[in-house]
Amino acid sequence: MTELKVNRQYKDRVFRMIFNSREKLLELYNAMNGTDYENVEELEIITLENAVYLAMKNDLAYVFHDELFLYEQQSSKNKNMPLRCLFYVSDSYSRMVRNENLYGSRQIQIPAPTFVVFYNGKGPVEEREVLLSEAYTRKTQKPNLELRVKVRNINLGNSEEIYKKSRTMHDYMIFVDKTRRYSENRPLEAAIDQAVEECIREDVLRDFLLRNKAEVKKMCLYEYDEERQRRWDREEGREEGREEKGMDIAKMMLEKGHYSKEEIAELTGLELEKVIRLGENMKQSTEAKGEGHS
Repeated sequence: MTELKVNRQYKDRVFRMIFNSREKLLELYNAMNGTDYENVEELEIITLENAVYLAMKNDLAYVFHDELFLYEQQSSKNKNMPLRCLFYVSDSYSRMVRNENLYGSRQIQIPAPTFVVFYNGKGPVEEREVLLSEAYTRKTQKPNLELRVKVRNINLGNSEEIYKKSRTMHDYMIFVDKTRRYSENRPLEAAIDQAVEECIREDVLRDFLLRNKAEVKKMCLYEYDEERQRRWDREEGREEGREEKGMDIAKMMLEKGHYSKEEIAELTGLELEKVIRLGENMKQSTEAKGEGHS
């Protein structure tokens, strides 16, 4: 099998590609709101291709019946979604009113916003409203600026009311679940291939996958590679934090002089060589200071 390399410029997402049509967005709107609207001409897609404030796209944005809906799909928890949504909606409003006179006496009308994050990561998540004010360094009872983001868990076994009215969302999560399970015991590319072929046979996103098989494969490879890199970065950060703390403790123990280097290594979890090197550096620093005062 020919290896398909991950193209890091290929940053579109399967979720966005599936739902980036008026028909699919109206289906999702009806599922989210318990409605049965059929006229797709009333829905206008306004998804940002490149947000001004962030070097990324937002997933989906549209206006329907004088309301603005911004949807994001996330496979990892992100407490900064309200802030990101603030940038997205500000950019959206700026584009909407760019030909209006902001300094005139007439009030400019804008659609009321709704923000939703569709979470499909591995870990548990609390379905709730995440508030922009949670990020404020100084808390107030009634913040002058508030923004609420609804978090919905769309993993299989959750959000059944959405699945009942949006087969597309259900099929999307079947595909995600297959890819995730198969990647646990085989190479990612092979896992994606198997998930795609099975879904086509089982009439899950069949037409979409037949039309876009190569693109979906590239997107999945990028998305999973991106998620894996974030996980490695978090683990690396935690490891660096643990080592830094261990070095601080080792330094204090060496200064006290009550512990052997072997004991310090065992108690801090540091490698013995690092403890020895730390001791030598501390000794050289002390000697240098002594010479400077002589």
